[in-house]
Amino acid sequence: MQPAAGIYRHYKGQRYRVLGTAQHSETMEPLVVYQALYGDFGLWVRPATMFCETVELDGEPLPRFALEQAETTLALDHTPGAADREDPQR
Repeated sequence: MQPAAGIYRHYKGQRYRVLGTAQHSETMEPLVVYQALYGDFGLWVRPATMFCETVELDGEPLPRFALEQAETTLALDHTPGAADREDPQR
């Protein structure tokens, strides 16, 4: 699963903007590229499987990152086959 472009809240409370996806140069693993919306606005990458997984907090399951606001602009998708997939906004 690839997360949609938009604003996400990490389960610890901070907000991030997903900029797109990329792939690891050696393993071809899909990665999520995202930017902190606080502090120095640093750029981060995380394996897509980890970005989309559920964590447990105080015995309750919740998403590691929860979508707060989807963006209508296209995110960059550089995963294999991305150029062959149809653009859903056409």
